[in-house]
This record gives sequence, C-alpha cells and structure tokens, in this order.
Amino acid sequence: MTLNGWLQIALFVALVLALTRPLGSYMTRVFSGERTWLSPVLAPVERGFYRLAGTSEREDQHWLAYVVAMLVFNAAGFLLLYALLRLQGKLPFNPQGMGPVPEALAFNTAVSFVTNTNWQNYGGEGTMSYLVQMAGLAVQNFLSAATGIALAVALIRGFARREAHAIGNFWVDMTRATLYVLLPISILLTLFLVWQGVPQTLAPSVEATTLEGARQVIALGPMASQIAIKMLGTNGGGFMNANAAHPFENPTALANLVQMVAIFAIGAALTNVFGRMVGNERQGFAILAAMGVLFAAGVVACYWSEASGNPLVHALGIQGGNMEGKEVRFGIALSALFAVVTTAASCGAVNAMHDSFTALGGMIPLINMELGEIIVGGVGAGLYGILLFVVIAVFIAGLMVGRTPEYIGKKIEAREVKLALLALLILPLAMLGFTAVATVLPSAVASIANPGPHGFSEILYAYTSAAANNGSAFGGLTGNTDWYNITLGIAMFVGRFLMIVPAVAIAGSLAAKKTVPASAGTLPTDGGLFVGLLVGAILVIGGLTFFPALALGPIVEHFQILARAGG
Repeated sequence: MTLNGWLQIALFVALVLALTRPLGSYMTRVFSGERTWLSPVLAPVERGFYRLAGTSEREDQHWLAYVVAMLVFNAAGFLLLYALLRLQGKLPFNPQGMGPVPEALAFNTAVSFVTNTNWQNYGGEGTMSYLVQMAGLAVQNFLSAATGIALAVALIRGFARREAHAIGNFWVDMTRATLYVLLPISILLTLFLVWQGVPQTLAPSVEATTLEGARQVIALGPMASQIAIKMLGTNGGGFMNANAAHPFENPTALANLVQMVAIFAIGAALTNVFGRMVGNERQGFAILAAMGVLFAAGVVACYWSEASGNPLVHALGIQGGNMEGKEVRFGIALSALFAVVTTAASCGAVNAMHDSFTALGGMIPLINMELGEIIVGGVGAGLYGILLFVVIAVFIAGLMVGRTPEYIGKKIEAREVKLALLALLILPLAMLGFTAVATVLPSAVASIANPGPHGFSEILYAYTSAAANNGSAFGGLTGNTDWYNITLGIAMFVGRFLMIVPAVAIAGSLAAKKTVPASAGTLPTDGGLFVGLLVGAILVIGGLTFFPALALGPIVEHFQILARAGG
C-alpha cells in the first residue's frame, strides 16, 4: 500500500461526499413535484408522457397498484428486449451482420438488463448489433435504473407520510427519474467520455495490421452513450467483453475516476433525499455513515490483500503486489477501489478481473454482494435495501429495551418486521440454493476453470452476483450454457422482484400509520449509537447466513495458498 494509492481513494470519497447534498437537494425537488431549473424545458415533455399513459401527476396509487404497474412495465420491457435479441439478424444498424441471439442466452440477457443486473454471458462486440446495444440494452439501462429510484422514493414516502393510503404514482416517479435525473446527467457524462477518447459512432469495425503482420479487427460503435448510463444507473453491462478494463471504454485515469464517482453519486444522494423528505437530514446522514463504515472496511481489506501480493509468487523470490488481471494504467489501488465500488453498488462493471484477485481480495466483492449491496448500493435498490435492515435494527433495539420499536415517529410492528425478513431472506435462498445444486450437477461443475475452493467460489460468485443484481463475475466460470443461462436468469428475477414486493408493502403499511411523538424512551436514530447498531445488524445477519459458504471458498483457498507457500 502506498500514500499515492490512499490519496487517490481519498479523492474519490471526497468527490462523492461533495455531490451528496447538492444532488440530494435537486432530487428532492424533482420527486416532490417542485419546479427545477430544467422544468421550463422538460415539464411539457413530462405532461405529454402522462397524457399518453392516461395518468396524471396528481393521481396517487395504493402500494399494490404501484407494484402491479411496476411489474407490468418491466414484463413488457423483458418481452420487447427478448424480441430484439431474437430478431437481431433481420434488423438495421447491424454492420457486422450479427445473427439472432440463441434462445437461452436471449432469455438470460433480457432478464439481466430488465433487472438492472447486466450479467453478460456474451462478448458485446462479437454478439450484439448497434441497434440492440442502443434501443435494447441502453434503453433498459435507463428504465431499470429509473425503476429502482422510483421504488426507493415510494418507500421514503411510506416513512414520511401520515395516515395516507397511497405512496405516489409509479409512472410519474419513473418518468421524473428518467427525464430530470438520469437523462441530463448521462448526456453530460457522454460528452465527457467522448472528450476522454471513448468512441461514439455508427461506423463498422475497422481492420488493422499488427507489427507481426497479423490482421486485427478493432471494434467500434456507440459506446460513450451506453457507458454513461451503465455507470450512472449502476447497470454495469459493457459494450466490450473486457468492460471497463478496455481502453475504449475506460481510456484514462480521469475517466476511471469519474466513472467510479458516477456509480456512487445517485445512491449516496438518495440518503440525503430520505433525510430531507422525512424532515430530518441527520437521519439520511446516519444511513450514509453506516454505509461508509462498511465501505471503508472493504476498501482497506481489499487494497491490503492485493498490495500484499501472492505468497506463492513471493516464495519464488519475486516481491510486490498482485498485478495479475489488472491494468497497469490503473494499478493496484484503483483496481481494488473499483472492485469494492462496483460490488458495493449493484453496478458490476470491472476494470480488473476479479477472478485474478487474491483469495481474501476476491472475498470482499463477494461479501459486498452477499450483504445485499446496501453499501450505497444500486440506484434506489441500495436505499430500500438498507432501510429493510433499519427496520430489523430498530426491532432488535426495541427488544433490548422492552418497548415498541419506533423509527422516525412510526411504530415498527410485526407486519413490517415479517415483510423485512421475507425480503432479506430471499437473497440467500437464491444465492445458496442454486449454488448447492450447481456444485453437485456434473454439467454445471464442468463449467468451472479451477478445481477446489476457487472453483466453488466461481459458482458461488455467479449466483451471488445474479441474485444481488450486480452482474460482475469470476471470469473462470463458463456461463454461456443452458443451465447457467436459465438458472442465473431465474436468480436475477428472484433477487430483484421478490425483494421489491415486500419492500413496497412496508411502504404502504407505514404510510397508513400515525406519527408517534418522541419520548424519553425513544431510541435516537440519527447518531453514532444507531449507526453502530445498524452496522452490527447487517454484519450479524450477513455473517450467520453466508459465513459457511465463505469458509468453503475464499477462506480455505487463502490458507491453502499459505500452506503451499510455506512448504
């Protein structure tokens, strides 16, 4: 570890914190229906969409109607994207003449982008036409991110409203998230990326002759626009197979820094939106502080492990950190930071190969996802994910002092606790259940590149990434088989939508409650004590659920490496 590395990490943290309040203030005005500086231009467009949809910004929905609207909209998005993938060979903007995507892979990809996962069992430049990349994948990057933001705002209203029977309007929230937040920032980010050297063209691939005289095909395409929303919307699906490690997707150190900041910007700002909408910004800061504690621990552990290097290499007399699978232009510090950022959020973009990390370094991204990606998390998904843990933490505190749990003036009762536990237990069920089957199924085991604990970790990482809607991978696993395409698709669906329904049900339940005045026995939830309680609840629940799987994979692998190096 070096001082330069820590300074780069500190710069990233400072930029995210500097953006949190201004962006949070802006989004609060957007979702409260207040006028913003973009309203003169976008308000007529917004009202036009409402007329086309047959709704109005004044029309509120019951939580069940909100969920049904969200599910119907996403089902339509899945069908349209699946059709685009299957009909790709007959559609325009296909200069490389890409054929139709096979059925199982098309199913996996459609589910992946609709659920904001962006797991990719394909190489983008060799599989997808420009039309599919733009009208299919990039469009779903916007809509899946907008869906997550809308659901987070709906849950915030559940805490903020009193004796209400509605939590907002899904169509209005999604439209505002797209028009006022994602689209304008993505345009600016696209222009920045083009300036940094990211291609944005409809020209076909070009051929070049290498110094050895070999023929090389250099893929081009409309990359900058897709990369902008893939980072800002924590989608993560790369235009290129190498993702953000490719010099066309991530050409400079400045582009790398801005892309990392974009991953965290909206998720961090939503904590400020929460504080503002419930009338106490300190509540949002407390949630952000809990996220920050977990993030800092992950960065320190991952950077330390990668900087310490591989003991097997050291035994050969070669000292230094682990540079396997990393880009020299980024180095160990920014590779470790990117890995933690992309798995703390549900992004999944990578600028280094996680499969080549050390055993403990690769364990940190795995832990981030297994905790439900609530360390800032995906846009919207991170906030409603950590609010589920807040409900559990407040419930535990209530049991400890012998009184009814309260949070922001709302009593947390049996219904909310049961729904929160239901949502939280869905993830380990999908992650560990599919992993257990895959590790004893010969055709699934045949896809791993490494035997032993690391091979187990490759399978565990795949299903963890899918159910957590992350999309990153231990690249040693060959996922483009019928088994993995179908089961990973199911895991993505379960991790996204079966977690959302209980969360929105909690919003509806809380919105209908009266506000209870604070008393001398009320637990303060905006200070250090609650931050510690929340972090503890997250770690205990995550540890009890996933530690056996971690012990079978990364931890055993780590001690095997130490034993071999010592021998």
